[in-house]
Amino acid sequence: MRAIVLAEFGGPDVLTETDVPVPEPGPGDVTIDVAYAGVNFAELKARSAGFRVPALPFVPGLEVSGRIRAVGAGVEELRPGQEVAALTGSGGYAEVAVASAATVFALPAGVSLRTGATLPTVLPTAHALLHEVGRLTRGETVLVQGAAGGIGTVVGQLARLAGARTVLGVVSRKEKIEQALASGYDEVFVGDGFVDDVRRSTGGRGVDLALDPVGGDAFRRALDSLAPFGRLVSFGNASGAEPWGIGQADLMPGGRSVAGFSVLTLAENDPQALRTIVDRAFARVAEGAVDLPVSAEFPLADAAAAHRLIETRTTTGKLLLRVAGD
Repeated sequence: MRAIVLAEFGGPDVLTETDVPVPEPGPGDVTIDVAYAGVNFAELKARSAGFRVPALPFVPGLEVSGRIRAVGAGVEELRPGQEVAALTGSGGYAEVAVASAATVFALPAGVSLRTGATLPTVLPTAHALLHEVGRLTRGETVLVQGAAGGIGTVVGQLARLAGARTVLGVVSRKEKIEQALASGYDEVFVGDGFVDDVRRSTGGRGVDLALDPVGGDAFRRALDSLAPFGRLVSFGNASGAEPWGIGQADLMPGGRSVAGFSVLTLAENDPQALRTIVDRAFARVAEGAVDLPVSAEFPLADAAAAHRLIETRTTTGKLLLRVAGD
């Protein structure tokens, strides 16, 4: 079968299409004939710096959609031919992928395989950031960095559905403002100077909930944007800066709090908790209440081109690799 193999770390050109053996499912696993694979920033970090890469050669790819090919021993609730979305952890950039049955989710009726590939990381992450971790309540104000990205576009919609009073976004370029506004944001700021913008927009009060995928200085600015008793949730470190450190002196003024979230870590440590979040989040898509925009789609062989595009930081929404999709 075809797969995109990483034999060394480096730029996008190290991603090479290679013929590899078709995997078989082990106990508790399923194999999936992949229709589409999502492209995520974490996969760029794997390619360039070995993030979550246990050994080389390595096939990247955290999420796929497709049809179940075979089930391993002990798998009872899934069947061959079933259309699913799955968190794979790795191996998604291939014609056949292996996933633990615990992180394979049946697609709701009416949800296409193309849309399904956008769901496994983005939708549960967005839901958890607002609800399970962020504890958003009706009438509160939300600030989201990366508002035009895959997660940001969904967070804006979910925050509006949850009754947020004001949803504020931050984007890296002015060209992304329109996409963010179309995703439920009331006001969108460009670049690093958003603390003053937030204070102006909220009458000096700040926001109740801030979501940060950037880390570094952007994390500190998000903390400075909080209202009294505000919550900050970190869900990434796209800046590559040193991990943040928070002490009592940072949190005691205003009674602020900080939390973190990783969908991959939750999948590893508590897949049942992830499944609960997925069930809640997928229902929003099945209802037609949430749209997950795909901004670009590439053939599997062009995975390097997809990585190059993400590295320009000009993309909005979600990028996909088409493996066997219509």
